[in-house]
This record gives sequence, structure tokens and C-alpha cells, in this order.
Amino acid sequence: MKIALKNMAGEEVGEIELKPTIFEAPVSTPLMHQALTRQLANARQGTAKTKTRGEVSGSTRKMWKQKGTGRARQGSRKAPHWRSGGTVFGPIPRSYEQRMPLKMRHAALRSALTVKATDAQIIVLDSLELESPRTKSMSSVLTNVNAGRSTLILLPDSNENVERSARNIPGVKYLRAQYLNVRDLLGHELILMPRGALDVIENLLG
Repeated sequence: MKIALKNMAGEEVGEIELKPTIFEAPVSTPLMHQALTRQLANARQGTAKTKTRGEVSGSTRKMWKQKGTGRARQGSRKAPHWRSGGTVFGPIPRSYEQRMPLKMRHAALRSALTVKATDAQIIVLDSLELESPRTKSMSSVLTNVNAGRSTLILLPDSNENVERSARNIPGVKYLRAQYLNVRDLLGHELILMPRGALDVIENLLG
């Protein structure tokens, strides 16, 4: 698959071929769903906690004698049906971690990149460099290449000027290409990257 190679002014300066093993791979929706579910689950802290009847404060004394009062028998003020009593089957700290083999994670990334390439939602620039960190400069680049307010910018390595210029634009996120993930790919409409980031992706996914 060949797409246009553009500069920061939005002009076509050539053509670049996307690696077919990555950008024309078989698309597996269940695999992408599993990778996304795993990523969301692994981001959960799992620290929610409620107290059981054995943990709430209160007396353990029997509230009244078992028989003869005409009232229902009660054993503890800490029972769940009393005010300030313990919680039944409440959440306790746990891990939500899900495991997924590396080959499956890479296959999910190839599926997501194939979907983006098929829908013409990948823009490759010959370079992406700014002289100084300035939001207006980054906004001009996005306008020139017809990138909307839902754009993921992939960088080959750390670039302070680009990162500081992009972080204040709503809907725009920057990410180093080596940390590419299904959530960010599917969560943004367009993928914008310089040629160097494309090389990183090809080295990562083969």
C-alpha cells in the first residue's frame, strides 16, 4: 500500500510504501477487543474497599436477651441490616490484571493499523520539527495536513518542542512510537507521524 508523503506545509513531496505485513495484515476484531479490554483492565487500581461486620467499629455485646422481649432476636449491632453495620459482599482490594501473549498483542496492533490504513487515516510526514515550543505552530501543522481535533501524533523519540506544542490542543495526544497501543490507535480518528516513527513501528512489529 502506497500513501502520499507530506511536509509540514501539507504539500506532497513524494510517496511512501507501507509495509504490507503490518498495514495489510488480517483484521481480527475479537483480538483487538481482547487487547483493548486487557489494557483497560490493567489500568484499574483495584483499591476499592468496604468494611465487613468484622471490621466496623462497635460493641460485640448482645443487644438484648434472646427470648421474652417480643422483639426479633439480634446478635450484634454490627450486623449488615443495622445503621453503620458492615457491608455484605462489598469490594475488596484485588488485581484486575489480564495476561496476553506478546505475539497476540502485536497481532492486535497490526489489525488496528490495517484498519487505519484502509480508511486512509494515516498521515506520514517527511519530518516533524519545531524551532520552539508553540501551540500555534503545532495547530498550523495540523491544519495544513487536514488533521482534525482527534489526532494521535507518533514520535520516533522524545521531542520536547513538539510535545509541549501539542499537549494543550484538545483531542490531540502525542506518544512515542515504541509505546504504541490499541487504546490510543482506536481512540483517535487520525494517526500523524514523521517517517522516523514509521521506521520504529516497522522495527517493532516486523
